[in-house]
Amino acid sequence: MDDALVPDRPASDDATLRGSNQSGVRDHNERIVLSLIQRHGSLASAEIARRAGISAQTVSVIIRKLEADGLLSKGTPIRGKVGKPLVPVTINPTGVLSLGMVIGRRASEIAAIDLLGRVHARREVVYAYPTPDKVFGFARVALPSILAELGPKVVARLPGLGVAAPFQLWNWLRSVNAPADEMNAWRDLDIASTMATISGMEVLFQNDITSACTAEHLFGRGREFADYAYFFIGSFIGGAVVLNGTVWPGRSGNAGSFGSLPMPGSGGQMTQLIDKASIYLLERQLVAAGLDPASLWTFPRDWTPFENHLAPWIATTAKHLAIASVAVCSVIDFEAVLIDGAFPEAVRARLVTATRTAVSVIDTQGITAPRVEAAGVGRNARVIGSAALPILSKYLMSQSAFR
Repeated sequence: MDDALVPDRPASDDATLRGSNQSGVRDHNERIVLSLIQRHGSLASAEIARRAGISAQTVSVIIRKLEADGLLSKGTPIRGKVGKPLVPVTINPTGVLSLGMVIGRRASEIAAIDLLGRVHARREVVYAYPTPDKVFGFARVALPSILAELGPKVVARLPGLGVAAPFQLWNWLRSVNAPADEMNAWRDLDIASTMATISGMEVLFQNDITSACTAEHLFGRGREFADYAYFFIGSFIGGAVVLNGTVWPGRSGNAGSFGSLPMPGSGGQMTQLIDKASIYLLERQLVAAGLDPASLWTFPRDWTPFENHLAPWIATTAKHLAIASVAVCSVIDFEAVLIDGAFPEAVRARLVTATRTAVSVIDTQGITAPRVEAAGVGRNARVIGSAALPILSKYLMSQSAFR
């Protein structure tokens, strides 16, 4: 949904922006209008018509309908020197709320977000490791609580439930000290179907880091770049890829699996990025030092008591993030590398600075040195991205249509 990806020409010149029949055209065009406004914050109808290649009359009809549906609001007219004043149109953020759930290796969250990605209600459970009983037991309690908080009018308009989880939850058992027999229960479990039964809603499922990247692309700094690599550091580090303004899931939904990147280990052995740049490593250090690591995961996050261990963790993580950043940028000429994670913003800022420094001492001859930037959404990116899935499904254009 980048500027360059929205054609400034008649819709008839681009088949991706045409519907196949009258009702299809209407629905398709409504999605284009909403997507453009969501992308840019506010636009006048004439600018929407120009960018989308839709007639001004059609845009006016769509805006009136979306305004009546509570999805759009008109702003204060902007008066110029000549002609009618321009009336900017903006998203009504609370016109529709959406629900999302993220299943993590140390915590699960359920949240309700609005059309600007702001969280209106959330619940969280922290555990030593995820089992179906723990996760779905939490869902059975937390979902009714959130729905009661939102109220019947909001609940009646919920477009569905997005669910995000790591692929193969049963992997890396030793890293989180999880018993194999309990974790293997995930192998044959259909998470989406189970949550559909629990919630009574349509459920959309996505990889957790791809969901985090979706949140960044819709609501964060991802809108600044057409192509970027995205790293999210949770209990384990993961990644995602954005190409031509599109979050690119890949053939099997696992594109950007940067945690599996090979890294130099001790004694000349090779290891993976996941074993060099993940929060579980810091947690292990705290436990070995006799400290309680609970506040690494509980809300609100406060990592200040762990500074003696945090500083070396940041240095080590940054070193390996720099290696990974150069590696992925040698394959795809990304505009930027965005870094986020399940940590306080101050920790993210320090990690980004340290990664930039580490990149600067790596030989990048033959490629453009990666531009390392802090992402904008923060620790809630995974659950916000999961909640964005029903919004994308029901109200916005699929991102590939804007390539």
